[in-house]
Parts: sequence; C-alpha cells; structure tokens
Amino acid sequence: MRTTILFVALAATSLLVPGLPTRLEAQTAACAGLSDATEIVDCVDRIMRGESSLGTATMEVSTENWSRAMEMQMWSLGTDHALVRILSPRKDAGTATLKSGNEIWNYLPRVDRTIKIPASLMSASWMGSHFTNDDLVKESRLIEDYEITLAFEGDRGGVEVWEFDLIPRPEAPVVWGRISYQVRKNDTMPVFARYYDEDGELVRTMNFFDFRQLGGRLVPAAMRVVPEDKPGEYTEVRYSELVFDVDLDEGFFSLRRLRDTR
Repeated sequence: MRTTILFVALAATSLLVPGLPTRLEAQTAACAGLSDATEIVDCVDRIMRGESSLGTATMEVSTENWSRAMEMQMWSLGTDHALVRILSPRKDAGTATLKSGNEIWNYLPRVDRTIKIPASLMSASWMGSHFTNDDLVKESRLIEDYEITLAFEGDRGGVEVWEFDLIPRPEAPVVWGRISYQVRKNDTMPVFARYYDEDGELVRTMNFFDFRQLGGRLVPAAMRVVPEDKPGEYTEVRYSELVFDVDLDEGFFSLRRLRDTR
C-alpha cells in the first residue's frame, strides 16, 4: 500500500475491551455492500489509518550481510504528522524521526543533534530498512493520488478477493507507476500490495498477515516488505500495542518533542 502501513498496519497482541465485538461488527458493516472500487479502497484505508494512532512495534530488517531488530514507539496524526522513537537496542535508544508535512527531521541522541533530511537523501534507507525517507513524506490517502479500478474479483486459493489497479493521477507526487492491491472480501483486510515502476517492472511487494483485533479493530498484525532486486532480504514490522483515534494535535509533532528522550 503506502507508508501508512509502516505506522498503522501492524500488531502482535489483542487489546480486548468491553463492547469490542460490536465495534468489529460495525467495522465489517462499514464496507459491506460497497461495489465501487474507489469506495472499497477508501473504506479499507480508513480502517487501517484512523484519525490518529499510538503504538509500539518491532521492526526486523534482514539483508544479505546483516540483520537487526528494533523496538519503536510511534505516533501518527492523519497523513501529515508522524513521530517514531527507537526504544531498543540500547545503542539506538532515543534516536527519533519526525515527519511534519513534507519535511523530515532525525534526532541523534549520541551527539545531541537534530538534522533536517535534505532532498538529496530522500531516497536513502530509513533506519537501515527497506523503506526510504521519501516513503514517509509521500504518505497519503490512496484515493487522492490514484485512479482506482477493479482488475479482478473472485477466488484466489480458496479465498474470495478483490484485486485493484492503482494508477497515479497526473499531478500526484508519487514515485510508483502502478500498485496492484489485493483485499479479502469477507472482512476487507488487505492481503498484498505490489509496487511497480514507470516501466511496469515490479520493485517490491508488501504482504499482510496475522490478522488480529487491535485497538478495537481487525487489522493485519504484521507486514513484510520484500524488495524484488534483493532476493532473501526483507523488512518485517509487528505491533505489540496499537490504539486508534488518540488525543493528539499538530502541536505534539514538534522539534522539542523529537528531542524528548524520556
């Protein structure tokens, strides 16, 4: 999908609260009966995102030469504001990334330095993962940046699914030439998103799995990004906690908060 998935489409434990089944039924009903491709994708997008979110996640990165895992705390507000702080390992604890609008800053606690990411480094890896700084900046609602059409509806491996083609609008600030997006029909959960360049070549695949109840919603508990040109490498993200629609405002996402290592 897009990088909202980095902040939201994640989870590893259930947050069970009174009335949860009712809310899950309401979630399913919200998308039930929709037939228009754009409306379906928008409904899934809203379920995955929420107006705001707060969570704790583990990101595992595996490359040809090394692997590492990091625990992170994440806050998000809409598509324009996000804050990620590393909790462990100890040598990285306190390192943080702030997104506000189209700008990104990193805080490096070892040298007590805040760095604004320049345009020349937007394609660089974010925290050594298979996400880039540009991924964070280009996060948006899919229906705003893409024309969406239904490419397939039917059985895939015994599961009824929709498959959508997303083609960027002419004015959209996105790097992908096309996205192929599969969604399960019974619960409107995403299965995969495949990203293609402008020449139609597959660049990476994002797979969603381990669907769980989290923050009163059914969401993918984990997602894995696999780059097409690096066989065997991946970045996998899982949440241990996730809460939607928390009380956050734009003032929370400040340079002062970025440097707060408490």
